[in-house]
Amino acid sequence: MSVIHFVIILPFLFALIVPIANKILPKVHTGWFVLPLPIAIFVLLLSMIPSIENGSEISGSLPWIPSLGIGFDVYVDGLSLLFGLLIAGIGSLVLLYSIYYLDKSKEKLSYFYVYLMLFMGAMFGLVLSDNLMVLYAFWELTSISSFLLIAFWDRRERSRYGALKSMVVTVCGGLAMFAGFALLYVMSGTFGIRELLETIPQLAEHKLFITAMLLVLAGAFTKSAQFPFHIWLPDAMEAPTPVSAYLHSATMVKAGIYLVARLSPVFSGHAVWLWMVSGVGLLTLIYGSYRAIKQTDLKALLAFSTISQLGLIMSLLGMGSAAAFYPGTSQYLFFAKATTAAIFHLINHAVFKGALFMAVGIVDHETGTRDIRKLGGLMAVMPITFTITLLGAFSMAGIPPFGGFLSKEMFFTALLQIRELSFASMQLWGSLFPIVAWVASVFTFAYSLLLVFRTFSGKAQFEKLEKKPHEAPLGMLIPPLVLASLVVMFGLFPNLLSHTLIEPAMAAIHFTGLQPQEQFMVSIDMWHGWNTELYMTIGVAIVGTAIFILQRRAAWVSKPLTNRVSLSGAYDDGQRLLDNVAGRLTRLYMTGSVRHYLIYIFLFLVLSLGLTMWLEGAFALNTEGMATTSFYEAVVIGALVLSAIAVPFANSRLMAIILTGMAGYMVTLFFVIFRAPDLALTQLIVETVSVALFLLCFYHLPKLKKELVRLPFKVWNLLIAASVGAVMTLIALSASGSRKFESISDYFIENSYKLAGGKNIVNVILVDFRGFDTMLEIVVLGIASYGIYALIRLKVKEDENDRPLGHDGMKYDVYAGIRSNDVILRTVAKLVVVLVLIYSMYLFYMGHHHSGGGFIGGLMASAALLLLAITNGVDKIARIVRVDFKRLTAIGILIALLTGTGSFLANVPFLSHTFGYFDIPLLGELELATATLFDLGVYLTVIGVASTILFTIGRDK
Repeated sequence: MSVIHFVIILPFLFALIVPIANKILPKVHTGWFVLPLPIAIFVLLLSMIPSIENGSEISGSLPWIPSLGIGFDVYVDGLSLLFGLLIAGIGSLVLLYSIYYLDKSKEKLSYFYVYLMLFMGAMFGLVLSDNLMVLYAFWELTSISSFLLIAFWDRRERSRYGALKSMVVTVCGGLAMFAGFALLYVMSGTFGIRELLETIPQLAEHKLFITAMLLVLAGAFTKSAQFPFHIWLPDAMEAPTPVSAYLHSATMVKAGIYLVARLSPVFSGHAVWLWMVSGVGLLTLIYGSYRAIKQTDLKALLAFSTISQLGLIMSLLGMGSAAAFYPGTSQYLFFAKATTAAIFHLINHAVFKGALFMAVGIVDHETGTRDIRKLGGLMAVMPITFTITLLGAFSMAGIPPFGGFLSKEMFFTALLQIRELSFASMQLWGSLFPIVAWVASVFTFAYSLLLVFRTFSGKAQFEKLEKKPHEAPLGMLIPPLVLASLVVMFGLFPNLLSHTLIEPAMAAIHFTGLQPQEQFMVSIDMWHGWNTELYMTIGVAIVGTAIFILQRRAAWVSKPLTNRVSLSGAYDDGQRLLDNVAGRLTRLYMTGSVRHYLIYIFLFLVLSLGLTMWLEGAFALNTEGMATTSFYEAVVIGALVLSAIAVPFANSRLMAIILTGMAGYMVTLFFVIFRAPDLALTQLIVETVSVALFLLCFYHLPKLKKELVRLPFKVWNLLIAASVGAVMTLIALSASGSRKFESISDYFIENSYKLAGGKNIVNVILVDFRGFDTMLEIVVLGIASYGIYALIRLKVKEDENDRPLGHDGMKYDVYAGIRSNDVILRTVAKLVVVLVLIYSMYLFYMGHHHSGGGFIGGLMASAALLLLAITNGVDKIARIVRVDFKRLTAIGILIALLTGTGSFLANVPFLSHTFGYFDIPLLGELELATATLFDLGVYLTVIGVASTILFTIGRDK
C-alpha cells in the first residue's frame, strides 16, 4: 500500500473516529479534531511537486478483482496533483472557517464532519484513481456524500429538495458515464487509465467510439453543471456556506472538469468532442452569467456565476483539444495554449470563488440575510469583509492586476485562435465563439459589480436586517483573507504556478510522452501591448458598467425569469408527472393481497425461465450415470411429498407450521443420507428456529377460518404451483445432466487444505474461496433484521391530523411475553442451554477442520436463546442477557469487513486469507488462520440477526 492510498483512506478513517472524538471531548469543537488531516495531506502533496515537475509519477496498486482488470490503483501526475492540492488546501481553509461558522450548541457537528470527511475522501479517490471502475465508485460516492452535506439542515424543505435534486441529476449522469466506461473497456480491453492512453490510435476507429464519448460527457456535464444539467446547482445553495464554498470552488463541480481533462487525450482530435465540449461550455457560460444578474440572493448569484465560470473552463478544454488535429507541428502548441488558460483559470476560480462564498457567508452570518435588496452600506461596519469581496469580485470580473484578468485575457486569445482551425467547420462557425464569450464576459463584469457595490456601498438599511451588522471574528476572516491574498499574488506573480503546476498538468492532458520541460513552456505576463484581447476587455468594462447602472431600472436586466419557462420548472413538472404515473401504475398491482403478489412473482419466474429454456432448446434430461434410489431415500421422499401436499389441507395454522417443518426435517434426513453433516446440521437448526418464529408470528393472527372457495380459484392456484415445480425440476435435471465444464468441486477438494489450511471443505468455501459472497449474505441478513425491527417496533404515534410526530412520539407496545408453564421443561432448559451454547462455540472453533463453522455455530447459539425465550418469556430473557443484538449484528459485519480490508496491508486482494502453524505455550502447535476472524464476524452476525428477529417478534403485542 502506497502513501497515495493513505491519502484516500485517511478521511474515511477520520469519518469513523469523529463520533467517538465528539463523545470523548464534548466541549471541544469537532472541527479542531479533523483540521490537521487536510493540512497534513496538503503538505504531503506539496512535497511531491519537485518530482512531478521533473516528469515523474508516483503510483501504487492494490489488487481488487484481478480477473476483471479492476484494482485499487492510484497515481499522481501533474493533473491529479493540481486537483489534490485544491481539495486539500481549500478543504483546510473551509474546515477552519466552519469551526467559527457552525455553532456547537445548535448544530449536529459530528454528522457534519463525518459527511465532510466522506466527501473529501471520495474526491481524493476520484482524482487519484488509475482505474475507471474505481473512479466511478468514488464518483458516485461524491454524489451521495454531497447529498448528505446539502441536506444537513434536514428540517428545511428546500434543503431536502436541493439535496435530492442534486443527487438525481448527478447520479443519472454517473450511470451514463458508467456505460461509457464499459464501452471503453470493450474497445480497449482495460479499465486502467494509463493503459487506456496507450491504446488511443485504435480507439478512434472503433464503431463505439462516439457513443462512449457522449456517455462520458453526460457524466461530466451533469457533475459540472453544464447547460441544461445545471439546474441542481442553484438549489444546492441551501447547504451551509462552508459546504457551498467547498463544493463550488474546489471539489464537486470540478469533478466533471477533471474527467474531461483526464480523458481529453482519448477523445481529442475528433470534431464531435471539440464541438460538444467547447459549444456546451460557451452556452453554459453565457446562460449562467445572464441568470446571475437577475438574482437577489447573494448565494444564488454566486451559484449562477459558478455555472458560468465552469462553462468558461469547459470551453477552453474543448478548444485546447484542437491541438490534436496538428500533432508534431508548431500549431500544436498554438492551440494547446487554450488548455493552459483552462488550467490557470481553474486555479483562479477556485481561489476567488472560495473567498467570495466565505465573504457572503460572513454577511449572512453577521446580518441574518443574503437578500441584496435589504443590504447596503456595510462597507463602514465590515471593512475587512468588503476588501475580501472586492478582491474576489474584481478577479472574477477580469480586472487587472488580479489573476482573473490574466486568465480572462488568455481566454480571449484562445477564442481568437480557434477561428484559425481548418477542421470541423470552425472557419464557418468559429467567429461566433468570441462574440458569445464577449457578451458573457459583459454580464460577468456586471454581476461582479452588483455583488460588491449593492452589498457594501450605498444607503444603509440596517433596520431591515435581523441582526445588528458587525465584522466577523478573526477565525472566520482568516480563510477568506488567505484566498484573497492568493488572488493578488497569482495576478502579480503568475509564473509561480507556471512551472510548478501548470506545465505538469499540461503534460498530463496533452499526452505525448515528452517531459513537461521539453514541450510546454508556460509564461504568463501581465502586459502584452495594445492588442485585440485588451480592447475586448476595455469594451467589457464599459458595457458591463452600463448594465450595472441600468440594473435597477431596466426590467430585461433585473426581472427574474418565471418558473414556467425555466428548466428547473420543467424538472419539477417532470418529477410530478413521474410520481403520478408511478402512483397509478403501482396501484394497479399493489392490491394488498399476498396471493396476488405471489402470482406475479411465480408467473414471471415460469415465463422468463421456462420460455428461455424452451426457445434455446436447453431442456435436456440425461439419465445416464444416475444412482439408483434406495429404500431409505424412497421413504424420505414419500414423507416429504406427503407433508408438502398436506399443508393446504391443514385445519389450523399450527398444523400447517408443523407440516412445513416436517418437510424441512425430511430435507435434513436427505443430507444425512448423502453424508453432508454440515448441511444437515444447518438445515436442522434453521428449520427449528424457523418453526419457532412462525409460531411467534402466527400467534398474533386470528383463528384460521375455512371458507368456501370457488373451483376456478383452486384450479388457478394448482396450475401456478404445478408450473413452478415443473419448471424448476426440469431446470435442475437439465443442469445436472448436461454439464459442459468439469466440476469445480475437484479444485476445492485438492486445494482447501493446501491453500486455506482447512479440512472442512464446506467451511473453507464459505470463509475463504467464496468469502465475498458470504460477507454480502450477512449484510443482507443484517438489513433484513433491521427491517423487521423497524416494521414492528418503530410504531410512530400520529396526531389528530394523521401526521407522524417523529422520534419523540415513539411508543413501544410491549407486553410481558408468554412462557412455558412446564416446570420440567423450564428446569431442563437451563442445563440444555448451557450445553448448546458450549456446543455452538465448539462448532465455531472447530469448523475449519470439522463439521461446523460460524454460520452453524451462530444458529446453534440462537437456538439456545430461543429455548430460553420459550421457557422463561422473551422479556425476562431480554432483561437477563442485556445484549443489544442490533449492535451485535453491526459488530459482526464490521469484523468481517475489517478482516477483508486487512488483506490490503499485505498488498493482496480484498478478503485474501492466510494461515500458519505456531507453537503456543502449554497448548503445543496450533494453526492460526485469519479466516477464523472472518468466521467470528459471521458467527456474531447470525446470532445478532436471529436474536433481533426473535426478541422483536416475541415482544410485539
